[in-house]
Amino acid sequence: MSDSLSATHQLHVRSVEALYVGHQGWLHAWLLRKLGNRVDAADLMHDTFTRILAARSLPEIAEPRAYLTCVAKGILVNWYQRQALERAYLSALAQMPEALAPSPEVRFLILETLHEVDALLDALPPLVKRAFLLSQIGAMKYEDIATQLDVSLITVKRYMKQAFVQCLTLMHQ
Repeated sequence: MSDSLSATHQLHVRSVEALYVGHQGWLHAWLLRKLGNRVDAADLMHDTFTRILAARSLPEIAEPRAYLTCVAKGILVNWYQRQALERAYLSALAQMPEALAPSPEVRFLILETLHEVDALLDALPPLVKRAFLLSQIGAMKYEDIATQLDVSLITVKRYMKQAFVQCLTLMHQ
């Protein structure tokens, strides 16, 4: 069994390697046009191939560039969201009196925590995420959330339980 798994893994690695050799230059150029920055384009190209390599198998690919574009677009969306989150945080810091501003180390830790929370929320189904944000950030009561989302109170409670379980699960990893 382990020989079969090893052979399957080696085949996957060779397939990803062939995809990389054949298309990494094109993908880098595509990302460069989107971002206008060689360093970010190289990072996102790397992240694209890392995600593909992390998958257990590679689907049958008739159009490699279309496949790479699809994977890279998902990574690009996450990158843009992360950049927007960082800008919002840095903007909030700029409003703070300098004496109260956190140290660079604390800023880094806060940004990392914000990215983890953002990823956690993105893993939730849209209505669960919305209910959680309305409760935690909007300070809305469950009854009001049920009215706004046009769902039952029991459904809101189920959504909140799902969100809190997700939070606890990720905290213990």
